[in-house]
Amino acid sequence: MKILVTGGAGFIGGNFVLYMVNQYPEDTIVNLDALTYAGNLETLKSVEDKPNYKFVKGDIADHAFIDQLFKDEQFDAVVNFAAESHVDRSITDPGIFVKTNILGTQVLLDASKKYGVKRYHQVSTDEVYGDLPLDRLDLFFTEETPLHTSSPYSASKAGADLLVLAYHRTFQMPVTISRCSNNYGPYHFPEKLIPLMISRALNDQSLPVYGKGENVRDWLHVYDHCVAIDLILRRGRIGEVYNIGGHNERTNLEVVQTILRELNRPETLIQYVTDRKGHDLRYAIDPTKIETELNWKPKYNFDTGIKQTIQWYLDNKAWWQNILSGEYSHYFENQYTDLHKKSTVR
Repeated sequence: MKILVTGGAGFIGGNFVLYMVNQYPEDTIVNLDALTYAGNLETLKSVEDKPNYKFVKGDIADHAFIDQLFKDEQFDAVVNFAAESHVDRSITDPGIFVKTNILGTQVLLDASKKYGVKRYHQVSTDEVYGDLPLDRLDLFFTEETPLHTSSPYSASKAGADLLVLAYHRTFQMPVTISRCSNNYGPYHFPEKLIPLMISRALNDQSLPVYGKGENVRDWLHVYDHCVAIDLILRRGRIGEVYNIGGHNERTNLEVVQTILRELNRPETLIQYVTDRKGHDLRYAIDPTKIETELNWKPKYNFDTGIKQTIQWYLDNKAWWQNILSGEYSHYFENQYTDLHKKSTVR
């Protein structure tokens, strides 16, 4: 297959590209990314010279560009990771979230329909379901849970999901959707909770925690997420939504305390800050559907996964230090402006 992966220089998309390029040498993986603030091509250094990988720089909301790309490449499948994803940024600038997450999805769907893509997969989030109360640990998100968004980010992702399902019903497009819990693991951009706390703790800086740190998240290792998406892409039922969760609920404070213990840093580094506007209380996914239909089981629980993740950040300081210094943003110019490079830039 020739598979287009959008947002493949981001955290989850980058891990997915690495997984697919190495797992399926007979497939061609085309990585399309606009290289906005969270796009980091240093993540893909280990595969950039492989014959089944190609990088293309571009915006999924650029209709003419996307149409030409699909015409030239004739993709068999599309996996859409490309999205603005930071809730705090969506509160200060909702417009870019609407453009990328909704309009960009519509542009990809139109091109997929026009050029006969055999499977379109939309990577979504459990945040489209809203949140659950802290005192009802018996409640979980299922695929039938009504959409009830809390932020401009989650609203834009829910809008994209509805578009995907509408194209399936109206145009009989072969689509699937996955909604995941909070991811963690290697190559996570260091403004998100876990890598932010690791990098700041290593520098003995204060660790900002919203409110009292009581908000609960279900944590999913990014490797397990990649395996799940691959299964859905190849074996998932067309028109279906699959929830992907780790059964690893932790309060934000528990996550921070775990990181401090692993790094042998004092809890006095914790600094409680004003809570986020509209902060969701608890996320918890019931992954029964993907477990029973596709025989998916996560490899990592949080205790093993967080140790592996912390060790990765200890072993790869140059990667995240380049982000903190801004050097990562120059990688594209340094690596991809040579016309003799195998990878094609349009």
